[in-house]
Amino acid sequence: MSSTLPAHLTLDELAQYPAPLPEVEVHGLDRGSYIVRLHQGNAISVLTDQNGETQRFTGTQWIGRTLAPLGFTHGTLTWADADDEMIGTDVPPVSAQQRMAYGVRVAFNHTCL
Repeated sequence: MSSTLPAHLTLDELAQYPAPLPEVEVHGLDRGSYIVRLHQGNAISVLTDQNGETQRFTGTQWIGRTLAPLGFTHGTLTWADADDEMIGTDVPPVSAQQRMAYGVRVAFNHTCL
């Protein structure tokens, strides 16, 4: 597998991904669900299921239990601002770098596996 992040990765593909591991963004959505975005350099990849659909998790603990066995120790928890998606606002959208810089660090506890 190439060391350049593709736009989408399955868990099986991520398990085969060469070092160094990408940074993990745990992105909070409405109704208590989360998706995983992987960052490496300027590339961003979304974790998908085997059908190519974005993998959704119901809590950060499930993300930790999924990624810890692959060597991931932590992620950065982020949320989209409602203004980011509003049409006609003069507020610039938050960049991926800003989300990662100002998100909340979440540890992946692998001892509960």
